[in-house]
Amino acid sequence: MTERAADRARYDRATAHLDAPVAIVDLDAFDANAADLVRRAAGKPIRVASKSVRCRALLERVLAGDGFQGVMSFTLAESLWLARSGFADVLLAYPSADRGGFAELTADPELAAAVTVTIDDAAHLDLIDAARAGGREVVRVCLELDTSLRLLGGRVRVGARRSPLHSPAQLAGLARAVARRPGFRLVGVMAYEGHVAGVGDAVAGRPLRSRAVRLMQAAARRELAERRAAAVRAVRAVAPDLEFVNGGGTGSVQHTAAEDAVTEIAAGSGLYVPRLFDFYTSFTGRPAALFAQPVVRRPGVGVVTVLGGGYPASGAAGPDRLPVPYLPEGLAYDPLEGPGEVQTPLLGAPADDLLLGDKVWFRHAKAGELCERFDALHLVEGDAVTATVPTYRGEGRTFL
Repeated sequence: MTERAADRARYDRATAHLDAPVAIVDLDAFDANAADLVRRAAGKPIRVASKSVRCRALLERVLAGDGFQGVMSFTLAESLWLARSGFADVLLAYPSADRGGFAELTADPELAAAVTVTIDDAAHLDLIDAARAGGREVVRVCLELDTSLRLLGGRVRVGARRSPLHSPAQLAGLARAVARRPGFRLVGVMAYEGHVAGVGDAVAGRPLRSRAVRLMQAAARRELAERRAAAVRAVRAVAPDLEFVNGGGTGSVQHTAAEDAVTEIAAGSGLYVPRLFDFYTSFTGRPAALFAQPVVRRPGVGVVTVLGGGYPASGAAGPDRLPVPYLPEGLAYDPLEGPGEVQTPLLGAPADDLLLGDKVWFRHAKAGELCERFDALHLVEGDAVTATVPTYRGEGRTFL
């Protein structure tokens, strides 16, 4: 029996009492992935990205272990909810225009102490001040540096379009604006190199493209390490008591951790290891989060139909954004139908061994987005479900 076949047998036994659709997290794999992230971080703390987990119980589990410290959140409403739930160090990694949320933040000393907000424009300070509604609490601020690699005098750009602050001088300029502004305190700098951390460098069946990605990423890492160090020096000249410099992501943990300027690493997807993280040469994780759909039809030889399963991931549309049939091995989508809203035909020899009600296990393309489809995660240890915990959705929280 192959390792994957053994996993399928375990998952089927563990969830035999549960009707599909159902989502699980294999805790042995989850914990092993957490340990590998800590190993790659080489002593620097990892701030866990909540958007890639979207389950309070699992955020608490990973933060209880060695090597993890703090949460990186994705909306202000989520940040306030997590802070009220006992998470004492929450970095909101994306600028917000949530005026009601800022009114709450600036009126509550406990929230203001727990939550740090990211900005990349002095206009964000204006928006927060206009939203205070009498709130006088000092707002903790983090600045975001643009990490994109710019070539040919800026005519070619590689990387996500995030912050407009690309140079050390631009970052220092905003730092001075924060320092001059009553009611704000600059505590951090963040820089997410998505073109390194979030792009696989071992594209299946495309060796030339993989080589090009590796060359690009090597150049990007060298350029960013130098520019990030200069930017941090420039900001520290304005704010000597800067508390943290956050960088990286699951795909770049060890490279980012090697930079002296960086004090902490961000990671989250590496806990679940969705299918997009199968294509890296720098690390290998264990798939920990899966979902199962039930067989509801047997249209013919070599074909079964399962309920639903059309859960595409965000990003530029393409086959790599689709969930992948994982267990049993050997099933594939019908190219004329793909994964459907209500039903999904699957082709392959294993279909002939599947009966009505049997589970087909899938992996999502991304990590936390799976939790927007399920209200609970069943936690598997060995061949048993040892706990069932709510996702954000299961707690009635859909922040985006």
